[in-house]
Amino acid sequence: MARYERVYKQVADLISATSHPVSRMATIAALLHHKMKDYFWTGFYFLECGNLIVGPYQGPVACLKLKKDVGVCWAAINRGESVVVGNVNEFPGHIACSSLTNSEIVVPVKDKTGQIVAVLDVDSRSFNRFEESDRQGLEKLVTLIYQ
Repeated sequence: MARYERVYKQVADLISATSHPVSRMATIAALLHHKMKDYFWTGFYFLECGNLIVGPYQGPVACLKLKKDVGVCWAAINRGESVVVGNVNEFPGHIACSSLTNSEIVVPVKDKTGQIVAVLDVDSRSFNRFEESDRQGLEKLVTLIYQ
């Protein structure tokens, strides 16, 4: 959690230059991807007109649009909460944008009205990479996007 606290403070300082959510997401994705161990793909998907469309990210080429109601990102939206998957091969309907991904965490991003407008998606090559501290740290971090 100490690392997430340091990243939170760094992001808060960096994003104070703009309130634009895409700029803030780009900064968060870049910082997390380069500061956190074993983050293989780090980015956002926007919920637009009932579709999940890729936004700012770091890592290998992403799926541009995710099939509706399938995969971990949609599970987080449909449940209205973060989803941690220790082994993506065991997750029904997992969307494999990269066969190198073995674990994943997805955190819903809410706007000022509390509506889910995007998700933060982080993949790792390691199995069981994400735990409760990751969920808590990332959930706190995404609140900065629409402050």
